[in-house]
Amino acid sequence: MKDYEHIVIWLDYFNRNLKKSKGRRQGLEKCIFDPSLKELIDATKVAGFEITESNDKVRFPKRPFVRSGYVVLPKGSPKTKILNKISEKLILKRSKQSK
Repeated sequence: MKDYEHIVIWLDYFNRNLKKSKGRRQGLEKCIFDPSLKELIDATKVAGFEITESNDKVRFPKRPFVRSGYVVLPKGSPKTKILNKISEKLILKRSKQSK
């Protein structure tokens, strides 16, 4: 049964290696190469969202041959705004790591 109170955020939404037809939801400038679930969890918390659930043993429906992961957030604002905030934090975190 569909849960209308929560939003699922998949790792593949932010993977720069993927085409949009394979599941990427952000533009290339808002994505990073091969994000990890830990990075997604940290960026989500820094962006100010509360994580209800996370799983790293699942497979993204458009890529069933590769293990991915997701986090579940309570619904509060539109999904695109949430994705934009999380992608900003992911990029900042990655840029700090590379320095």
